[in-house]
Amino acid sequence: MTAAATTSVLCSHCLLPIRGYGHERQVQGEDHRFCCYGCCLAFQVARGEGEESEAAWLLIRLGIGAFLAMNIMLFSLLLYSGTLEQADAEVRQVVHLILWALATPVLLILGWPLFQEAWRAAADRCMTAATLISLGAGTAYAYSALAVVMVRPEVYFDTATMLLVLFTLGRYLEASGRARAMRDLAPMLAAEREGVTVVDGSTEMRVPARQVTTGTLVLVRPGERIAVDGVVVEGSSHVDEAVITGESRPVAKAPGASALAGSINHDGALLIRSTGAGTMTHWARIARSVREALAQPSDAQRLADRIAGAFVPAVLCLAGLTVLFWAQWTPFDKALLTGLAVLVVACPCGLGLAGALATSLGIGRLAQRGCLVRSGQVVEALAGVRVVAFDKTGTLTSGTTHVTAIETDGTPADEVLRVAAGLERSSEHPLAGAVMAAAKERGIRPDRPRAARAVPGCGIFGNGEGHPVAAGSGRWFAQLGWQVSVELAQRARGLEAAGSSLIYVGWAGQVRGVLAFGEALLLEARAAFQALRRLGLHTVLLTGDRAEAADRIAAEVGVDGCEADLSPEAKRAALGRWRGRGGMVAMVGDGLNDGPVLAAADVGIAVGSATDLARETASIVLPRGGLRLLPWVIELSWAVRRTILTNLLWAFGYNAIGLALAVSGHLQPVLAAVLMAGSSLLVVLNSLRLERFAEPSDDARPVSACAAAPHEATSFSAVTRDLA
Repeated sequence: MTAAATTSVLCSHCLLPIRGYGHERQVQGEDHRFCCYGCCLAFQVARGEGEESEAAWLLIRLGIGAFLAMNIMLFSLLLYSGTLEQADAEVRQVVHLILWALATPVLLILGWPLFQEAWRAAADRCMTAATLISLGAGTAYAYSALAVVMVRPEVYFDTATMLLVLFTLGRYLEASGRARAMRDLAPMLAAEREGVTVVDGSTEMRVPARQVTTGTLVLVRPGERIAVDGVVVEGSSHVDEAVITGESRPVAKAPGASALAGSINHDGALLIRSTGAGTMTHWARIARSVREALAQPSDAQRLADRIAGAFVPAVLCLAGLTVLFWAQWTPFDKALLTGLAVLVVACPCGLGLAGALATSLGIGRLAQRGCLVRSGQVVEALAGVRVVAFDKTGTLTSGTTHVTAIETDGTPADEVLRVAAGLERSSEHPLAGAVMAAAKERGIRPDRPRAARAVPGCGIFGNGEGHPVAAGSGRWFAQLGWQVSVELAQRARGLEAAGSSLIYVGWAGQVRGVLAFGEALLLEARAAFQALRRLGLHTVLLTGDRAEAADRIAAEVGVDGCEADLSPEAKRAALGRWRGRGGMVAMVGDGLNDGPVLAAADVGIAVGSATDLARETASIVLPRGGLRLLPWVIELSWAVRRTILTNLLWAFGYNAIGLALAVSGHLQPVLAAVLMAGSSLLVVLNSLRLERFAEPSDDARPVSACAAAPHEATSFSAVTRDLA
């Protein structure tokens, strides 16, 4: 980097030129550069929100407290090493007073917030980790202060301050991990506070996105996030729509193209006319959904909270009994230290963080791909699913009918299609659009027959080129007495048996051809089913369509089971049967009649084109074309559950072993605090591995999470750097 280029960059906080590379940090989802780490911290405190601001404040307090605590340790070494044994008692008392003077600000800077937290918890008639640490550090400080006043030889200011320093270090590690998780979610949560540049004639002004109304012109410069849904009226560019659609490749935009709120504009200015209010965009709905999901604790979090609520009072009793027991065999101050070790080592910090951080990271990864999750419970429930049921129309198929085959008695297929299209131009039948689309695709210009009229439930009749023409059902042609060749009738029966809908076409008293119609299978459906099969999941198709059509789709995608001709109530009953056979069931659907079925499943999954009712009743909403993401979503839920279980196992095992060592007198309070901070660090690092979970591949063949684990395990140093 040249000097000129370097000096042209200003620090985001102090606005002084940045020399060298400076420090880069993402705050509230935006990249910033700072001239020094001090400006980075000050900016996060002033501009950051939630976890970012808390982590910065903790680091500042931790730095001050650690500096004072290190000085306390240096003076304490004089006492522990025996250097002052031969000195006058006055010198020892002066050292004690110095230790007291240094420890008091540490207690206020690091301990006061904990005392306040413990007091609020006591007012609510509950106990938390802050209760244990407050009692431990406060008791050591009070005992030492009393010893100074009474001129006793033993003081433990070093123990009190190091407990606070190490506990604050653990809190900082937790806050850093949460801030990192929220940093990934920042783009999804920014919709409510995003600003836009509104163009009114020759005037430009900056207003909040929530004030935008329909028809407003909004200017989006390169690098800015589009904050409104609308249509491009001027300019061209490429935009990143990954937050909304999950599409990782930039999408070209030109006048007339639609623009989605939440997208990032890359290389050109765009003038966009909004098509709705700023508060009603899909991006705003994502923001609200993510906030609601994060606010609802998962089952693992509830379990950890219940255990911690009962665990803390039990630890207090155990610590008291430990002091009483050891006071019979050792001096009281030694027994007191043993009791303090019990309080500190049993601090359930890792337990409280075990499920919350992993769940937040999982929701964040899903939201980055445009997948909405109702709550953390949904992620855990999805990990237990063993059967995945699918609706057909709109879920595995495009939902639109098209011509799949044209069979004739020897007449050119284009001629049959031309006559059929001419008749269907006057029809409102659902298949008429498919006939017209097929004719247009082949470049056929149909002629409108004279005196064309529709016969309800039968077809269309008219006159063309001096002879009668007709298009309709085979039964109607039989009633008309029109002849059909044996070979053509045979092929028509074969198409009907395969699940296709048919339209017979004829003229001059003879059936000339048969048009077969079917739904187009989504391109990603077959690959998604193959991936689900590799994951060991059982798949089933539940549809209200005819058995022939359902069997054809089932054969194409390779589904394990198929049930057709089902009403919504019958689908719910089928879910119950499959739940009894194979375990928890997820239902993937789209459409108005899927709402009750999605709600009845253990996990309801709506695809991107789902109706509003389907979205409201679904537990997970995949983006448009998101069927390819389904295997990856399930694998990610497995990874989240595995991370939560690992965290809980470590937290429980750590507390059990630590308590045994502390009660037996083999653990000093400072060492107990080190182990406590180490427990939080390991829980944070284990959870942050979810950030490195393999991305879904374009062909819907996700990389196994188990296969990715060895690579993830090598990222210890990288993750620790990120926490700094």
